[in-house]
Amino acid sequence: MSGNVKKELDAFGKYIVKQSRTNLTKQKKNDRGNLYKSISYDLKVSKNSFELSFSMEDYGKFVDKGVRGVNSSTKAPNSPYKFGSGSGAKGGLTKGIDAWVQRKRFQFKDKRGKFLSYQSTAFIIRRSIWFTGIRTTNFFERPFELAFKRLPDELIKAYGLTVDKLLKTSLK
Repeated sequence: MSGNVKKELDAFGKYIVKQSRTNLTKQKKNDRGNLYKSISYDLKVSKNSFELSFSMEDYGKFVDKGVRGVNSSTKAPNSPYKFGSGSGAKGGLTKGIDAWVQRKRFQFKDKRGKFLSYQSTAFIIRRSIWFTGIRTTNFFERPFELAFKRLPDELIKAYGLTVDKLLKTSLK
């Protein structure tokens, strides 16, 4: 494999990581920075093949693709993920929202103007997210598709690459 191919793929990986991180920040999805810091790529090149993989925190796929709610899928209509399907980790949403409410010191007020407890505020937010879902951001998928279009045609033809195939195998 020529050094030029390695150079192209290296630039491809760096671009996707940089743009994904930028998108997280612009979309205000960079609360503690864990997801931001975890986005990376690994390129392994041998004589007749290459392996390019991207990694990030597990919850990054939910932020990117969104999650359909139990009662509504308008925020993420094409998402493969859905609340209430029984396939996700139990209590993940609860822990995450409870910690976020405490960290941000966020509290709703009742009708009389008194602050609700952090637990009550977190419950209201969790219930809303559970029923309505999480909006799709495409913070990773969009830069991936844009960078793929910029890859040289010779490279795509030589390795029989397609966006779908590369996205599926890269995110596993």
